Amino acid sequence: MRLAITHETRYRYSPAVQTAQHVAHLQPANSPCQQVLSHSLYVEPTANVQHSVDAYCNHRAYWALTHPHDGLLVRAYSELNTSAIEPGTSSQSWESVREHFRYRGGHAADVNNGFVFGSHHAPVHEAFLAYAQSSFSPGRPLMQAAQELTARMHRDFTYASQSTDINTPALEALQAKRGVCQDFAHILLACLRSLGLPARYVSGYLLTQPPPGQPRLVGSDASHAWASVYVPELASHACQGWLDLDPTNNRTGLASPGLDYVRLAVGRDFADVSPLRGVLQGGGEHTLEVAVTVAPMDE
Repeated sequence: MRLAITHETRYRYSPAVQTAQHVAHLQPANSPCQQVLSHSLYVEPTANVQHSVDAYCNHRAYWALTHPHDGLLVRAYSELNTSAIEPGTSSQSWESVREHFRYRGGHAADVNNGFVFGSHHAPVHEAFLAYAQSSFSPGRPLMQAAQELTARMHRDFTYASQSTDINTPALEALQAKRGVCQDFAHILLACLRSLGLPARYVSGYLLTQPPPGQPRLVGSDASHAWASVYVPELASHACQGWLDLDPTNNRTGLASPGLDYVRLAVGRDFADVSPLRGVLQGGGEHTLEVAVTVAPMDE
């Protein structure tokens, strides 16, 4: 599926910001399920935008504004193809994966070891362990258990726009059983990590208009977020070991939840892959407008 994505962010400041430095994760990378055809980034006021790749192989842009400005416009445009990969399955139990990542002196650590530990937005806590435990019965295959946990979250939690913000703790969202896609991704991460399993945060997009005959997905016309869990037995598969899990829409799949998803960046949690962040000098109050459009190229 060939998709076009426009992600526009506009800030207005009062009074003007004197100087600023910004970092953006707005350029998708190639993955087993997507090929990037083109990408452009427009910034106003005009800036010298530099690019690099971070520790998780995400594309990162950064720039400095050294003169007073009362607004910021950042527009990212990408075209890409999404595709399916060969099917695969694993009977590897969740306990064996936990043991695989348990520290053992004198043994080399798995490259994905860092995704086992708690992070700021997805901490390890007994409350997450208690919620997850019923899906992870003894000897159960990790893939099966993770998919059931995803489906259970979809049933138990209410999607409520603007009910939380990025500073709402995952534990609070778990107790309230309501939030938005970022909350659900962080809760799922915290559940998996509290079991000793490696899981990562995925930022991205959903197709604005659903394919014919399929329901509209929650999260369209906005950036989206989900999680993925690592299955070592599938490391040599095209998915590179990752099973993607979207509790907001109860969608799962190897390397991607579906052809209508676009991966933007991956990290330990939202803090690693915030679409746009900055350090400002001066300014005071600000307003923010974000608009995302994801559409098939043939429309």
